[in-house]
Amino acid sequence: MTSKCAYLVVALFAALASPARADRCDDLARQLKSQVDGLSVGRTAANVIFLSHPAARQLRLGCASRTVTNELFAQSPTRKPAPAFTDLVATASAIVFTIPKPDTLKGTSRCLGRMGLLRGNDIKMRFRRLDFRCTRDKTTAAILISRGSDE
Repeated sequence: MTSKCAYLVVALFAALASPARADRCDDLARQLKSQVDGLSVGRTAANVIFLSHPAARQLRLGCASRTVTNELFAQSPTRKPAPAFTDLVATASAIVFTIPKPDTLKGTSRCLGRMGLLRGNDIKMRFRRLDFRCTRDKTTAAILISRGSDE
């Protein structure tokens, strides 16, 4: 009986002594903060990490769920996004989805550029295995980039 207790105590100490592992989404947020100038990480709520940057009104990193692996949401403070906003979204999505930045820049600018009189203010498109959704209202423009969990 004492040998079982000894094994139990050793197993308990081994479990407590192992280093704590951070969540994959928290690692992505830290990586974004270290590689994007001016980005700060806010609070986490319901699998969403709120980020902030001077070029964006709102910036969120959505963590893995049943339908998507990750998603990045960014809202521009103006109806026509500035090049700094487009560059921020392209840089962040390149880091999150591990795709080259020129590809994410092309997809982001293509999605934001399609909004207008002919195609409307809600654009859905697919580019380089990423799902882009761009929306626009009277004062702001927003983009949501995600990848399905089946890819």
